[in-house]
Amino acid sequence: MYAQEVKTDGKGVKARDQMTKQELAFQDRIDAFEKIEPKDWMPDAYRQTLIRQIGQHGHSEIVGQLPEGNWITRAPTLERKAILLAKVQDEAGHGLYLYCAAETLGVSRDDLTRDLLSGKMKYSSIFNYPTLNWADMGAVGWLVDGAAIVNQVALQRTSYGPYSRAMVRICKEESFHARQGFDIMMKMCAGSADQKKMAQDALNRMWYPALMMFGPPDKDSVHSAQSMAWKIKVMTNDEGRQKFVNQTVPQIEYLGLELPDKTIKQDAKTTHYSYSQPDWAEFFAVISGNGPCNIDRMAARNKAWDDGAWVREGLMAHAQKSRIAAE
Repeated sequence: MYAQEVKTDGKGVKARDQMTKQELAFQDRIDAFEKIEPKDWMPDAYRQTLIRQIGQHGHSEIVGQLPEGNWITRAPTLERKAILLAKVQDEAGHGLYLYCAAETLGVSRDDLTRDLLSGKMKYSSIFNYPTLNWADMGAVGWLVDGAAIVNQVALQRTSYGPYSRAMVRICKEESFHARQGFDIMMKMCAGSADQKKMAQDALNRMWYPALMMFGPPDKDSVHSAQSMAWKIKVMTNDEGRQKFVNQTVPQIEYLGLELPDKTIKQDAKTTHYSYSQPDWAEFFAVISGNGPCNIDRMAARNKAWDDGAWVREGLMAHAQKSRIAAE
């Protein structure tokens, strides 16, 4: 039965005997791992959950340009400038892919942006932390994009077709981002004592915010149960976090850096690494707008929206003129 097939605490998940015939047919398609396409019937709550998740994902890609874009002109070599510029450009493209996927659900990207600027819609908490030096560019690429890949590889199997297909290309580009970050960290760790110290400091500061990227613990997650039932998510927050820790700890050891969490220890039977939880009170404070850079990030997005008004108006006027001419 449905309630037995989905590994959740049942919070917010409708039981099969409470579903309409349409809902039952829809859930059967989900359980059979069929892709849902834009013109297919879907529950309104499924549509709204996708809009929220895809929109916040797209916003995270766009806002994620800000902490890195600040370092393009200050990168240590011309090659590093070009690589970082390409990475930031990729992230702009990822945001556009995701906004396009959201638009297939009947919402415009303007609506999504207004929801971001009003505070109704969020973005990943990690981007509300500052990037203080060049080593942070390495830590962001390695840890932040590494965590994103763990989530996004799983999302290639998400039940909504346009979202799933967008993830295929995004994951290919994210793998470049993670390698770019790890390469910076390798160079820093193989450099002077001061450079390795900078790398260690960046790792220490970014570690727990990176763990927060997977969302709160499953027991405290409001949306996970239903999203797992609909296969919008195919991996829980805790599962993703554990996978990230498992793949990252050996990389830390390879770099010759100290573990940012002194409690990390590998279980001989499961091979999983145990670790201490982030400060979840800090996480909820940051997503509520009280992080180190929340005000700066939203000010930058509001300025971009206001400065780009003439471009949007011009494009709309041109589209209307072209439509009239075609008629």
